[in-house]
Amino acid sequence: MPTRLTALDASFLHLEDSGAHMHVAAVMTFDGPAPAYDDLVDAIQARLHLVPRYRQRLAFVPLGQGRPRWVDDPHFNARYHIRHTALPAPGSDEELKRLAARVFGQRLDRSKPLWEIWLVEGLDDNRFALLSKTHHALVDGVSGVDIVSVLFDTAADPAPPAPPASAWLPHPVPTSTELLAEALLERTTVPGEAVRGFRALTRAPRQVVERLAGGVSGIGSMAKVGLSPAPRTPLNVAIGPHRRYTWVDADLQRFKAIKSKLGGTVNDVVLTAVALALGRWMRGRGEDTEDLVLRAMVPVSVRADAERGALGNRVATMWAPLPVGVRDPVDCFAEVHEAMKDLKESGQAVGAETLTQLADFAPPTIMSQAARLQARQRFFNLVVTNVPGPQLELYLLGRRLLALYPVVPLALKQALGIAIMSYNGRLGFGLLADFDALPDVEEIATELRGAIDDLAAAAGADVRVRRTGLRERPTATAPAG
Repeated sequence: MPTRLTALDASFLHLEDSGAHMHVAAVMTFDGPAPAYDDLVDAIQARLHLVPRYRQRLAFVPLGQGRPRWVDDPHFNARYHIRHTALPAPGSDEELKRLAARVFGQRLDRSKPLWEIWLVEGLDDNRFALLSKTHHALVDGVSGVDIVSVLFDTAADPAPPAPPASAWLPHPVPTSTELLAEALLERTTVPGEAVRGFRALTRAPRQVVERLAGGVSGIGSMAKVGLSPAPRTPLNVAIGPHRRYTWVDADLQRFKAIKSKLGGTVNDVVLTAVALALGRWMRGRGEDTEDLVLRAMVPVSVRADAERGALGNRVATMWAPLPVGVRDPVDCFAEVHEAMKDLKESGQAVGAETLTQLADFAPPTIMSQAARLQARQRFFNLVVTNVPGPQLELYLLGRRLLALYPVVPLALKQALGIAIMSYNGRLGFGLLADFDALPDVEEIATELRGAIDDLAAAAGADVRVRRTGLRERPTATAPAG
């Protein structure tokens, strides 16, 4: 594994300012009694050799002369990262949401490996939960799915995990002098490596020209859209460190039926439901949404199949329009589908990837200032990220994973983030909000449930909810707005 953070990985450290915490997270509920804390610690420690980055911390180069690098933590203690708490039994989903919001509102300690897992006992209906937090500098959404797949089992009674080839012994931590010398040496050697890489690429000049042309075209498309400010909304205000969290559970088969009827993608359906819900919520607040189109930052994975299991970030960005002023579900879907089709053809994601690759050659101090400047600009209204998760049942110490609800962090002046992840035929929408700016985040969740119902009905694609052991609760359909 490379030990130096990429420019993209490091940018998430620079973005962590004031009330913005740059960790991705998840709420996971399980069927059955909670395992003993010691058993959970032993189970996770038995798999840590498969994700060695979880025993490493950041080492910062003196004077900011290089991006941080990962080093083994000689004082690593799994019990610091694996924590144990409980709700007053019988704990409800609402109480679990409040606990999750408090946990997600706490910044990770940069002097330790950047992750935590909380075991939560006391849930009703014979359930327990895990809350996980991992810094975005360590992992993106797709590689995060790989970690979950490594730590969990695919059978209730699996074979014991293979032991590591040898006992873990931490490498010595480099001194400040060594870190500075190493960073300065890389400045002289990396450009040489880049030249050799370019020579290798020029052996196929046609492919090089096509790749460069695609990247330049994509950068132009990004500049055309991304440099203009996003519209002013109640979502774009100063935020603090505290959070509210809620979720919406949906059936993946239902979304597939909608996209088949209307001729798009599952992601088109997701974005349409979000646009409809936000439009209804804004009108309920007395906001004028006539002809209003919000801009969502939609991360797109550019991780190749060969890179699955590797940590770090391999994402690009597209700016997706959310036509919140369109009230008819089918018309809203048509606008979203056409816009996303145009975005894919414009090469925006290619342009974003090209820029992040170029950023690897920027001095760290410039990268730091650029990341902070970007966070303070109103280029987008919110983040909406949709990550495919494992489509088979997972188990932890024989207990079945019932539901998984993801979390995307809030940037400065972004009071709402919506993360979606599929798991075993379900879609979990996780809504993270600033505590003070959005006290009515539950209303957005209610509008989202209603928008999904209305979109399915309008498309003539309503299907029976597939039951997977997850408790189904009746929900009222939101008004048409």
